[in-house]
Amino acid sequence: MSSCSCKLVIAVSGMPGSGKSTLARKIAEWLGLRMVSAGSLFRGLAARKGLTLSELSRLAEEDPSIDKMIDEMSLSEASKGCVVIDAHIAGWILKNVAHVRIYLTAPEDVRARRIAERDNKSYEDALRELRLREESEGRRFKIYYNIDIKDLSDFDLVINTSSFNAEEVFEIAKKAIELKLKTIR
Repeated sequence: MSSCSCKLVIAVSGMPGSGKSTLARKIAEWLGLRMVSAGSLFRGLAARKGLTLSELSRLAEEDPSIDKMIDEMSLSEASKGCVVIDAHIAGWILKNVAHVRIYLTAPEDVRARRIAERDNKSYEDALRELRLREESEGRRFKIYYNIDIKDLSDFDLVINTSSFNAEEVFEIAKKAIELKLKTIR
């Protein structure tokens, strides 16, 4: 099912470890859309600079150009259409661009466990880095964009991914997207 004729843009947002990339990848495959992951861009930048995510987050608090660059890349990709953007703040920065905005959430311990498994690190290290990163991002997004990451009122769908497996999360999102697409065609 391809919806590129309508220049479809879907934003998948959420806290680190909530399942954004997994869902974005499934949606992109289902609809035949491109996928852009701001998290992958941020992790790649950290690796190129020889920094941890926490270190790059602290650096980004002093240098707004880091977040601005990644967010501008997301906006640029969204302007081309036919894309799923996976980014912590995609739903906010693409508010006037995305046709569907989905937010994923899960309890902190669940997200830390997922990150530990994904990045092959201890749960304690993942939890510490998760907390530091979320505090840093919360401050930066408020200062740089005046975004309150606790205000989810503009999202079309919010899913607690600890309540469902990845396939179930996709099925819920798929149904919401199908319903939303009926209103934009």
